[in-house]
Parts: sequence; C-alpha cells; structure tokens
Amino acid sequence: MYLNNPNLKLPEDSTIVWKYLDLSKFLDLLMSQKLFMSRSDKFEDQYEGTFSEPTFEEIKKLSINNPEFLNFYKTRREKVTISSWHINEYESFAMWQIFTQNSEGLAIQSTIGRLQKALHPEANLNQYIGEVNYIDYKKEYIPFDDMFFPFLFKRKSFQYEREVRIISDVADDTIKINDGLKINVDINELIEKIYIHPKSENWYKNLVIQLVKQLGFDFTIEKSDLESDILI
Repeated sequence: MYLNNPNLKLPEDSTIVWKYLDLSKFLDLLMSQKLFMSRSDKFEDQYEGTFSEPTFEEIKKLSINNPEFLNFYKTRREKVTISSWHINEYESFAMWQIFTQNSEGLAIQSTIGRLQKALHPEANLNQYIGEVNYIDYKKEYIPFDDMFFPFLFKRKSFQYEREVRIISDVADDTIKINDGLKINVDINELIEKIYIHPKSENWYKNLVIQLVKQLGFDFTIEKSDLESDILI
C-alpha cells in the first residue's frame, strides 16, 4: 500500500522501475520466490533512516521529559528493511556501472503497479511502497508523524538514484534481523522483463534463458539496448 500524505510524491502505477543485480542474487530470487530486504541501518549511507537537523532539534525538545522517545527512533532502524528500485523509463548506464560488478549482471524491469500486486500481506510485517524525496538535511524538515517518513527522505547528493522503495517494518519484536530478511512475492507479477548486461557475451544471455526456463518461468529476456549495433 502507498503512504497517503500530501508531502510525498506518489508514482503512478504505470511508472517503470528497475532493479540491477548479479546472476546469483537473481537466481536466489527465482528459486526462493522471496525478495531480499536490506536492514536500513546496514546501508552504506550512514544517514539512512535518520532525521534532518531541523527535525532532530524538534525531537530533542520533545525528548527532554521523555528520553525513551528519542531512543525509540534510534533503535527503529534495526526493525525496518528496504528493497530499492530505480525509476526510469529507460535503462540507466550509471546503474549498470554502480550495481553490477562485471559483465554478467542483469536488470529486472517492472512497474509500480506490479510491485504493489507482487507483495503478499504478512502478519508480522507492515509494508509500504513510496518514492524517496531528496532534501537538504541542514535546512529542510522531515515530518515524523508517520513511522515510515524517515526512510523516504535522503540527501540531495543521492538524487541520481531516483529511488522508489518497498519498506517492511517488523511489527513482531521476536523476529531477529541480521543483514535483512526475505519476504514472499509473486515472481511473475514482480518481473515484467529481464535485460542482460550490455557488455555480456551471447553465451551468457543463452545461459540466463536456459536457467529461467528450467526454473519454470517464461519472462521476456533481452540484451541491453545500450550495446546495439551502430547504424551508418
């Protein structure tokens, strides 16, 4: 479900999104039919799930007589997991470079509507889909009247990511999360099309096609458009 708040941009269902990953992670997704969600405090960005300076100053004032209020927000990052997707009508050369380490990566193409339909409601999880807002953490305010808001804001230096997120909050405190957790998804709904790394060889594309078929799936698999033949 979407966060319904006028301060947040909500993408249309038809918005195209991408996830760039290596073959091993892709096969794990197909075989387990579960989507891996990274624990929010394990991201490379140390500001992940934190507040901007104006918001933090307000929270500190509210915590003067209630120190547990601030501690709650600090520990909450350990209970929130995230799956990141890239909004773009087309492939992104930069995303290939950042998220695939060699020529054997691939990209899942989907849409916001497909992500929404692919999620299976789970008793222990509160799940949302939201587009990330990029702000100046020294000047701009992050609302905290909803628990998910801190995870839908990032610093402006990350604008190139154009990120939309699936966010899962572990409501059941007995669940232990190490680096993250896996959630059940409808694979056929999640994946609309697969693109093979632009620098991969033909044998690699054929291998991916064969593996996908053996696992019982029938996705459209294409070579990246970034390495198409030059026409003169």
